Amino acid sequence: METFQNVLYYSGLFIILASLIPLIRHDYWIFRVFEYPRLQKLTLNVFILVLYVILFPIQSVADFTLIALLSLNLVYLGWQIFPFTVLAKKQIVQSTRPVGKHNIQLLIANVFQDNKKYADYHQLIKSCSPDVVLMVETNQWWQDKMDSIGAEYPHQIKIPLENTYGMLLYSRLELVDGSVKYLVEDDIPSIETEVKLPSGELVKLFCLHPRPPVPQESPQSTERDKEILLVAKKAKESRYPAIVIGDLNDVAWSYTTELFSKISELLDPRKGRGFFNSFNAKYFFLRFPLDHVFCSADFTLTSIKRMNSCGSDHFPMCINLQYDRSSISKNDIPEAEQEDLELFREKVNADTA
Repeated sequence: METFQNVLYYSGLFIILASLIPLIRHDYWIFRVFEYPRLQKLTLNVFILVLYVILFPIQSVADFTLIALLSLNLVYLGWQIFPFTVLAKKQIVQSTRPVGKHNIQLLIANVFQDNKKYADYHQLIKSCSPDVVLMVETNQWWQDKMDSIGAEYPHQIKIPLENTYGMLLYSRLELVDGSVKYLVEDDIPSIETEVKLPSGELVKLFCLHPRPPVPQESPQSTERDKEILLVAKKAKESRYPAIVIGDLNDVAWSYTTELFSKISELLDPRKGRGFFNSFNAKYFFLRFPLDHVFCSADFTLTSIKRMNSCGSDHFPMCINLQYDRSSISKNDIPEAEQEDLELFREKVNADTA
């Protein structure tokens, strides 16, 4: 029993440490990966705290210290998670008008390049019936398998690549002035285009899939953070309503994503509605919200759904937004403070390899 107590004790200390490490704002991957499992840390924190209190007498200073620290950590993690629960205020209000010519339905799917279940994605597109389809991790094989949807989605921007950073954009709505950008790295593309809604309004669309900060990809988050924040600036300066979509390889609650939201003044439809964890589809206990849609304050949300897995390690996301200028006064628009602007300048001016 003493051995089990020691295991719980040191596990509790590890959870506390794992919760504090993300406060060190260093780009090296070991500091950034601990941002991801927030809900998992909360669950383990509760489990260890409850077991320790029930099974063992709280007698020593070490026992009291552990219980106190776990209790404080529980409050801290709960405070971090709260904005993504249904109890929190919705950052973007729900649409009240019928679906019509001001709506745009978007499907975002990281297909996992080695996945061969392309027929499942054809079925997914039929069931979601999106106006715009973004597929990432797509090579030439994936383009060949998906190009048959071209009759219904004639407006296309395609960058098939073998490095797992290819992108395919299919749209039934007209794309205007579409272009492929390489904002930070020569082999990591992004897409910028205007999309013409059925009502005639133009919407600026940014599609991203930056490299994640993991040892096998990039030891630091510098390049990813820089790309995300450069798009934040572009979205803020856009003359049109803006939407940013893609697999950002960052969780919705990281300080980089929060900074992105403040700089761009774009809204996260998950806030006040749920996590909508899109990765990892294969392991239920290791799931995080990595696939994102952000929009400017002149949109309302009609629907947001996590779709069934199609063989990838990511769940596709299907989201319907409605352009509505009157929503600006109703939505909760994030604001950047001076320290945010200073951090933004530091990040975008950082040297990259």
